[in-house]
Amino acid sequence: MSMQSEHEVLSRRTFLAASAGVAGAAVAGSASADTLADVPPRELGLPLSGRSERSKFVHISRIPEAGPGVRHVDPADAINSKTPLDKLVGTVTPSDLHYERSHSGVPELDPAKHRLLMHGMVRNPLVFTLADLMAMPAVSRVTFIECTGNGWENWKSADPNLTVQNTHGLVSTSEWTGVPLRFLIDLVGKHRESTWMLAEGGDAAGVDRSIPLTDEIVSESFVAYGQNGEPLRPAHGFPLRLIVPGCEGNVNIKWLRRLKFGDQPWMTRWETARYTQLLANGKARQFQLRMDTNSVITSPSGMMAIQRGYNRITGLAWSGHGKIERVEVSTDAGASWREARLNLPSLPKAQARFQMDWQWDGTPTKIVSRSTDDKGNVQPSRAQLVEQVGTNALFHYNAQQTWSIDSEGNVRNVLA
Repeated sequence: MSMQSEHEVLSRRTFLAASAGVAGAAVAGSASADTLADVPPRELGLPLSGRSERSKFVHISRIPEAGPGVRHVDPADAINSKTPLDKLVGTVTPSDLHYERSHSGVPELDPAKHRLLMHGMVRNPLVFTLADLMAMPAVSRVTFIECTGNGWENWKSADPNLTVQNTHGLVSTSEWTGVPLRFLIDLVGKHRESTWMLAEGGDAAGVDRSIPLTDEIVSESFVAYGQNGEPLRPAHGFPLRLIVPGCEGNVNIKWLRRLKFGDQPWMTRWETARYTQLLANGKARQFQLRMDTNSVITSPSGMMAIQRGYNRITGLAWSGHGKIERVEVSTDAGASWREARLNLPSLPKAQARFQMDWQWDGTPTKIVSRSTDDKGNVQPSRAQLVEQVGTNALFHYNAQQTWSIDSEGNVRNVLA
C-alpha cells in the first residue's frame, strides 16, 4: 500500500469513528476497503414472477410448538407457531412470520359466503358481507398482538437452551386495515344499556370472548380485512378479524362471524376454563385482558455467541397501555442501567425497536432490559412479578428477561 492510499484509508477510518461513535469505530476496519475486487462478478438474474420470494441465503421461519416445554413437534400436533424475533429487523412482522395460535386448525373460509352478524341489544340487527365492509370508511393502524401465554416458558424455571423465539415468539406487529367498531355500532344502534360485546369466530372450536365496551375499546377497535397491505392470511383470520389494540391475542377473534351486544359477560368456556389467571391463593382472575409493559433483548439472546469488544444490543418493547417511552438496559445483572436509543416513531400499542452500543471485556455477566410506557408503567423484575402473582399462573408473564453470558461469550436463558 502506498503512503498516499494508506493515509486515505486512515482518514476514512477517522471520519467513520468521529461521525458514528463507538459503533462506527468498531466497523471502520472492515468497512474501509476501497475495492470490489473480491466481490463475485455480475450475473444474469432469474425471470420475474408473480410474487417475490426471500433470498436463498436467508433462512427464517416460525417454529411450531404444542405448549410450554413441548417443542420439535409435528405441525399437525402444534397449537402455536412462534415468530423468529432474533432474525427480524425493525418492528413490523412479515405476515407469513406473524405468530399463530389456533384451537382447531386454520379454516379456509370462502369470502363470498362469509358473513358478519351484529345483533343482541341493538335497534337494527344487520348481516354484512365482506364487500359491504370493504365499501365502508376504513382505518389502518400498526399494533401488536400478543398471545396471553407469551413468556410462559420462564414462569417456574429457565431452560438454558431456549432462544428468544422460544421464550417470546408469541408477539408480532402488523399494520391492520378495517372498519372502525364505532362506525358499525352506530349502524346497528346499540342500546345504551349494552356494556358488553360477544365476539365469535367461525373456526370449528367456536372461540368466543366477552369484551367490555369501554370508551377506549370502542374507539380503538376495528373489524380488519387487511394485514400489511394485503388481505388477511387464513392463519390470521381471513376474511375478517376483530382487532382490539393492547388486549390479549385471543380476544382479537379470528375468522370473525358474529358480534352480539348485551349488558353482562356471557361466561363462555374460554373465559371460565381457559383464559383465566390462576393466582397464588388458588383463586382465578377473569377478564385480565390488557397486555402489560414488556421488553426483551433479541440480540444477543439465547443460544447466540458474542465476541469480546464491540457488540450492539437490540430488542423490542411494547405495552398494551400505550406508547413505549423509555427502555433501559443493564449489562451487569441489574446493578446499573443505561437508557437505550429508541428507533422512532414509537407508536401506541405497537412494538418499538431499541438499541445500545456495548463494549464487552470478556467478563461473565448478565444482560437485561426493562421498559417504561407513557402511562408510567414499568416492566417488573421477575421477583416483583412473582411476589404479586405467584408461580401458579400460566399467562401474562411480562418479567424482565435475563440472558447470561459466560467467559466464552455463550448466551443462555436464565432467571434473574
